Amino acid sequence: MAAPSQNALFDAVREACSTSAWSRGVELVRAEAVISEPRGDGPVTLRVATRAGLISHVVTLRPDTAEWDCDCAGRDDACEHVAAAVIALRRAREQGRDLKVSDAGRVGYRLTRTGSGLALERVVVTPGGAVPLLTSLVSIAAGRVAGPTFVATPADLEVERVLGTKLRGTLSRGVLHALLAPLSECADVQLDGSPVTASTERVGLIVRVEDDGDGFRVVALPDPRIKATLSDGVVLRGDALCPAAPAGLSGRELEDLTRGQRFEAGDVARLVTELLPSLRSRLPVEIATTRLPRTVELPPRIRLEVRRDGESLDVLPTLVYGDPPVARVDGGRLVSLGGPVPLRDEIEERRVVAQLGQELELVPGHRVRVSGTDAIALAARLGHFRGEIRGDAHHGFVPAPPLTPSLRVDENDFELGFSSESEPGGRARKADPARVLRAWRAGEGFVALEGGGLAPLPADWLARYGEQVANLLAARSERGTLPRCALPDLARLCDALETPRPPAFETLRALVADFAGLPHAALPEDLRATLRPYQKLGVDWLCFLRDAGLGGVLADDMGLGKTLQALCAVRGRTLVAAPTSVLFNWAEEIERFRPGLRASLYHGPGRALDASADVTLTSYAILRLDSDALTKVKWDTVILDEAQIIKNPDSQVARAAHRLDAAFRVTLSGTPVENRLEELWSQLHFTNPGLLGSREDFAERTARPIESGDLDAAARLRERIRPFVLRRLKRDVAPELPPRTDVVLHAVLSEDERALYDAVRAATREDVVARLGSGGSVIAALEALLRLRQAACHPSLVPGGPAAPSSAKLDLLLEFLEEAVADGHKALVFSQWTSLLDRVEPVLKAASIAFTRLDGSTRDRGAVVERFQSEAGPPVLLISLGAGGLGLNLTAADHVFILDPWWNPAVEDQAADRAHRIGQDRPVMVYRLVAQNTIEERVLALQQHKRELAAAALAGAGGAAGITREDLLALLA
Repeated sequence: MAAPSQNALFDAVREACSTSAWSRGVELVRAEAVISEPRGDGPVTLRVATRAGLISHVVTLRPDTAEWDCDCAGRDDACEHVAAAVIALRRAREQGRDLKVSDAGRVGYRLTRTGSGLALERVVVTPGGAVPLLTSLVSIAAGRVAGPTFVATPADLEVERVLGTKLRGTLSRGVLHALLAPLSECADVQLDGSPVTASTERVGLIVRVEDDGDGFRVVALPDPRIKATLSDGVVLRGDALCPAAPAGLSGRELEDLTRGQRFEAGDVARLVTELLPSLRSRLPVEIATTRLPRTVELPPRIRLEVRRDGESLDVLPTLVYGDPPVARVDGGRLVSLGGPVPLRDEIEERRVVAQLGQELELVPGHRVRVSGTDAIALAARLGHFRGEIRGDAHHGFVPAPPLTPSLRVDENDFELGFSSESEPGGRARKADPARVLRAWRAGEGFVALEGGGLAPLPADWLARYGEQVANLLAARSERGTLPRCALPDLARLCDALETPRPPAFETLRALVADFAGLPHAALPEDLRATLRPYQKLGVDWLCFLRDAGLGGVLADDMGLGKTLQALCAVRGRTLVAAPTSVLFNWAEEIERFRPGLRASLYHGPGRALDASADVTLTSYAILRLDSDALTKVKWDTVILDEAQIIKNPDSQVARAAHRLDAAFRVTLSGTPVENRLEELWSQLHFTNPGLLGSREDFAERTARPIESGDLDAAARLRERIRPFVLRRLKRDVAPELPPRTDVVLHAVLSEDERALYDAVRAATREDVVARLGSGGSVIAALEALLRLRQAACHPSLVPGGPAAPSSAKLDLLLEFLEEAVADGHKALVFSQWTSLLDRVEPVLKAASIAFTRLDGSTRDRGAVVERFQSEAGPPVLLISLGAGGLGLNLTAADHVFILDPWWNPAVEDQAADRAHRIGQDRPVMVYRLVAQNTIEERVLALQQHKRELAAAALAGAGGAAGITREDLLALLA
């Protein structure tokens, strides 16, 4: 019994087959014309012989899917050959037998290359081998000539027809070309013993379209599959015999395509709709990209995109194809937007463009931005446009009466309103104040109202008070409240509008008046210093800010005592963040001036917060690393020293500082602004958040105008920050200053420097101490001290020490020199070693700091001094002790840096006196650079009591007579 799938196939063929075709199929079965091909897995393949067995057609049956194929050229889907196949197959299954398997031979074609072309021999291939075919197929099938049994195909008969009477041998060019078509239908074709196929596709050049970045590249190439030219006009492409074709390109096309023609992604429409159709008519085109779109026919249309841009109406008309658009016309070119590419209809394009111009006076591709009455007029015309409009912003552009401002002030805040009065009895419509200010600053004449409509701005009112209002709006917190630091701004606005000031401002009145009116603050009981008048004013100011819940930036020039003033104003638990190099100065200043304060150093690997400490000292590096721990503490006071460190608000250290929780915030900086006004914003955002608004608002309304030369903007900024920034320059308070200020700067050695120093110390200390203890000479001890001092300054000064571009001490020097030079100061840099000055020079060059030098090798000392002393001279003079310790007048400098502490304090005084002498009209700062935890700290401790030690180190053994062994042992301990 037939399987269900075979029954379904039989029924499907029977239904699809015409009556006549089914009848002819029955006749073919009766004539036993259906035979089976050798079977494998998959579809059933049968042959149906016709024309007395001369021709057989191959029928493929697929019972599982009820589908079939026949290689005949019949027009019917189910031909008589298919009908014969299913009938024969069903009968065989019903009779329990298999169809007869064909043992007839198949016609094969054997081509061989000769010196003059290709030769052909036909064979009949049977299971027993290949038998040459020496006569025609028709003669053998008719019985006129003896020959092997075979089954032929229509293609075999067509080959025989093309060959004519010459059935074998060398083929002429015409015959060979004519044979390619029928041979393409033949299954058994060989060339020189290898299977090949035949094709009528002409080959030679091919056009290849490939990806090129985000675009495409079109290039003409020799067909890479051509293996050989076989004869005149026939080539072997891969395993196929094909006719060779001429290029089919003009000279210019051939040149462009051989070089390769690139099409940008936006030009894909021209590639698809113009170039490729032209090339396909002449050459094979190979598409080596999956991104090339197909083409479609669509009408062009106008699409309008409408949006609000501030207080303006923005309209962009576009000529597009498709809905949604798949392409647009841009600059006369069709630009694909993804998906299929439309074929252009330029006549219809011109019509819709002309209609757009008549109705809206717009041109496709040209964005129009209008405001005021123009926007109202355009919005009215858009209401009658019959095409697509994306967006509804134009509905809000209808006229309304002018705006009227109103200001209401309460205890410590304000409410600003703008309203447009409607018709009598109607409700007034309001405008958002922030939107009003934005429209005014953008130069607009109208602003959108809540609920729709455009109202004219109160231009005169905004011209007088707009900037002050903008400052107050920008100062509001995220919760909408006005910070206390903005009350002076609000008071000034109230004065201008002749409106009572907010009551809360009365407690801050002294800040906007002369600072001389500040109440005198009580000085700490443990203070051990006599404050100069300007310092006392600074303390009064800081304490007033502290008690008012505000912060301040103390920006006094270097050396005016910012640390002392800040220490007089601290209250409660205090955190001080400073560069590592000045942490120890803070500890010394606290011990010296406020001994009643308990200081704790939060630094180093074993650091821990001491809750009982009055003042916690930490570095900016630790503030950044331990931000989470430090921000959890509710500090009473936070002081940032050298606060220019947080000048970049995006830096991690600035973000950590801004997160600190403190009731009173102070920054100390001699250079609050180095390069950009944003640096000042960062400090004031720390001390008084909201005072200068957001960073973006400050940049737009204040920083950029000032940088462009807007004097009014600069005056407004000075007025706003004056209560919260106190800056005095040395020249302004010189009569009150001491003639000279001495400061010790501590340098922290790097790990490598520390390792070298400890190695030198370990290598010399034990031996030298032993010699001193046993009564030996002090010369070895002095030599050891010299090496330790050199290791504290720069690794490469030590004999055999590693080469290094800089050192901790030179980095610290550069930091202070950059600040001094930026503030217009000149500086002397002293060292007893010219080799150390040699290492300072490249550091200054890398920082673009100009300098000159005076040492023992200088021939024209007067010229060097004259150059440095001149106003246009370099800001830095490198000077050795031997050449410049005595007899020079260098009053152009008001900063002196001593790189290596000398044993004799008098020698240091002589160096400082090069700047601090008759003719100097500015305070002189003297900085001693000391490496932390090195011999240099011990030298400073002994200087006041052991002056002889310094002389010994400089003058050699003869000068060491006054140095006791106990002194040397103390230094080496």
